[in-house]
Amino acid sequence: MAILRLIIYQPQAHYRIPFTIQRRHTYPIPPYSTVIGFLCNVCGIKDQKNEFYENVIKELKFSIIGKFNSKITEMIWFRNLNKENHIGSFDDISIREKNGNVCHPGGQIPINIDILEEVEIMVHIYNKDKNKLEKLKQHLENPICRLQPLHLGRAEDWIVFKDISILDDNLIEYKRQDGRYPYFCWIPENIYTIKNEYEINWKNFDGVLYRIPTFSHIENYEKHYNHTGRRIYKIIHTKLNKGLIINTKCLFDAELNTPIFLGDLK
Repeated sequence: MAILRLIIYQPQAHYRIPFTIQRRHTYPIPPYSTVIGFLCNVCGIKDQKNEFYENVIKELKFSIIGKFNSKITEMIWFRNLNKENHIGSFDDISIREKNGNVCHPGGQIPINIDILEEVEIMVHIYNKDKNKLEKLKQHLENPICRLQPLHLGRAEDWIVFKDISILDDNLIEYKRQDGRYPYFCWIPENIYTIKNEYEINWKNFDGVLYRIPTFSHIENYEKHYNHTGRRIYKIIHTKLNKGLIINTKCLFDAELNTPIFLGDLK
């Protein structure tokens, strides 16, 4: 048994809650789909039939916990193609020039966006085949195949790796250790237990219930081969726990004494 552990630092991050519009709220930690997309970027995966994606990424079980120092709200401008806004800016629908410069059509609207500062994300990744974790670790340590600069959340939310390591059996514990840990945790309804004798009951954990995305496929990909096209996501039920772990056993990272909740995303 082995688990790949990533510890990621971000100066700022925004993990958008998709149904928020005028004010864009953020999850305190990234959902599974964001981490999966991050790994696809690292490994250079843009084809849905990619062998590494099918045989490695889709088999992985993920645990995501994290913390941040503070949250601020910024105002940004979003462009739109509303005719009335365009006329309000340029006086006529056929004009795009202002102050001697050709400008974007439409108008602008102010949007408030919540930003997390001084973020630390800890991701534990399990696959029963340690060799596959080793290959993924090589991509992370030397991301020469990456599609874009490494980011988690928005394109500007760049990351720094604080740790990339593989934990063997002696660093994975199954125990009860009641406490309030300084992390937000996703606790998925289908917790992957690694061994049959590990009993982890989702109902024993506190948390706010969410439906969040995991794996996806691109609509009509075979017709356009655009890896940034419209995505159709699988959804799972999970609890967002604020670090209060009591009255139950679960997996722990023995080195850092932090809980692990591996999600069976299939």
